[in-house]
Amino acid sequence: MEQYGAIESEEVKNAFLKVQREIFFSIEQRQYSYADSAFPIGKGQTISQPSTIAVMLELLEAKKGLKVFEVGSGCGYVLALLSELVGAKGKVFGIELVPELAVRSIENLRTAGVKNAFVEFGDGTKGMPKEAPFDGILVSAAAEEVPEALIEQLAPNGRLVAPVGPRHTQQMAVIRKDKNGQTETLFPAKGYFVVVPLK
Repeated sequence: MEQYGAIESEEVKNAFLKVQREIFFSIEQRQYSYADSAFPIGKGQTISQPSTIAVMLELLEAKKGLKVFEVGSGCGYVLALLSELVGAKGKVFGIELVPELAVRSIENLRTAGVKNAFVEFGDGTKGMPKEAPFDGILVSAAAEEVPEALIEQLAPNGRLVAPVGPRHTQQMAVIRKDKNGQTETLFPAKGYFVVVPLK
């Protein structure tokens, strides 16, 4: 991924080195664990290609001790990476619309030894109000616009990263909220992405 320029920081690089991606693949697919491609994980969902995940993590800028939230947490792989980024004093929350995947992600995270990530089954467009606000929100599914509930659950000085655009072509958006609650939207990542739809 470094050759693609997706990884820019030591923090993101170290997270990828520490998390064993094969844990989050079925036995039949483990030979493909480290290919830079998206792979199906069932129920029409995919585990995103590592370079796309790296771009999103770099844009999120998650730091030690922060509380972060992933919408569309799938098989749990990105939650494990976020766990490394926020460290033992940070907290990671995930929500997944497909109940079977929510259960699988909990099992995968347990196998990976992740202790500070929590997963719920539910509609990610509504966020997770009981745990809000979040210092960072990562939306691992595409929509034509970011749901307002997620922006509302972003803490002051927080960042939200999401692929935004029509079904087959998105740009990576970053929404920043200042200390007064005002937001601005940027599109700093080069290129286009294709991510599974949010709903």
